[in-house]
Amino acid sequence: MMTTIGSRLPKETPYQLDPEQTLKASRALLQHIQTETKRLQQASSKKSLLSTSASGSDDDVAGDAEAPIWMTLTTKQHIVDKNRLKPSKIPVPHSLNTSPDLRICLITADPQRAVKNLVADPAFPEQLKTRITRIIGFTKLKARYKTFEQLRQLLSEHDIFLADDRIITRLPQTLGKVFYKGPSKRPIPIIIADSRKDKKESKMPKDDGAAGKNSTQALAKEIEKALNSVPVSVRPGTLVAVRVGLAAFKPEQLAENITAVVSKLVERHVVKGWRNVRGIHIKGQSSTAVPLWLAEDLWTETEDIVEALEGREQLENGAEQDDSGQKRKRNPASTKGPQAGSRKRAKVIEAKNGKRGSDQEGAQARKSKLAAQKAKIFGGEL
Repeated sequence: MMTTIGSRLPKETPYQLDPEQTLKASRALLQHIQTETKRLQQASSKKSLLSTSASGSDDDVAGDAEAPIWMTLTTKQHIVDKNRLKPSKIPVPHSLNTSPDLRICLITADPQRAVKNLVADPAFPEQLKTRITRIIGFTKLKARYKTFEQLRQLLSEHDIFLADDRIITRLPQTLGKVFYKGPSKRPIPIIIADSRKDKKESKMPKDDGAAGKNSTQALAKEIEKALNSVPVSVRPGTLVAVRVGLAAFKPEQLAENITAVVSKLVERHVVKGWRNVRGIHIKGQSSTAVPLWLAEDLWTETEDIVEALEGREQLENGAEQDDSGQKRKRNPASTKGPQAGSRKRAKVIEAKNGKRGSDQEGAQARKSKLAAQKAKIFGGEL
């Protein structure tokens, strides 16, 4: 969908994704991924001598079904000037974390015993309790996982990492590039303890049972919210990549997730809104990018183009810039630089004619002097 972005304010812009185009692109991408997966499986089965066992092919199908679908959004100007260590969350209609065998690691602020008691409480949902495989405090995380191999082992043992938002900005230095070189398993922030809520609740007299029940339900709600959202990590640059679906999704599910992510992403993170959006694409792990939305204009403000044109006209009319960047008038007697055609040709012709005249006079004087010397020499001999 080719769309030209106008000069309206971001809140007033009418531009958005075309639902038909989004559904059409989602269907085409998923169909391409399924076709490519079948082709690779047939090629591998022909080369394998042990193709009678179907267990290997079943594992490949399951792995390909969990392959992520990425949405990339490119902008005309940089989104931010520095890294944001705390990623944001965008809720989606269809969660990417629906597997019952999902392994969750919960990184908490000290002390970790308080969070473990909340998870072990009978009021905590059982379906979440079975999926949380480890709860570790920040101090123990730094003490137990120091080497590169230990961090890689921790990364491979869990599918998703949830971290207390109070320590989320200190995790990059502790976990290192093992976790942060890719966006797939970066810790997602959740609110475990809000100091403002704690102060308000402390003023109101409540029994310990009600307070514990409320805390347990609040923690379970935060974990469910994180699982039903997609994380967005914003870096300096003009590109943002977000996981919006899986290869096992239906086209309608993928299209709904894309629409929800794009609307919130442009509203929260893209400066100047849709005027700064250059293109939106979706792609698989090894597929080409399918365009969803493209902008024809390559700038965000028309004033920038007007100023550039005015400066170009002034340079063409005889103004030039010195080393300090200030404009100065050109010397009319100068024959260097961009000048008008007839004006420059006239100066060049005059200079050539004057040079030719002086050269002819000098040559004539040398010839007459040489003739006089010859006559004197030959006349003396005779």
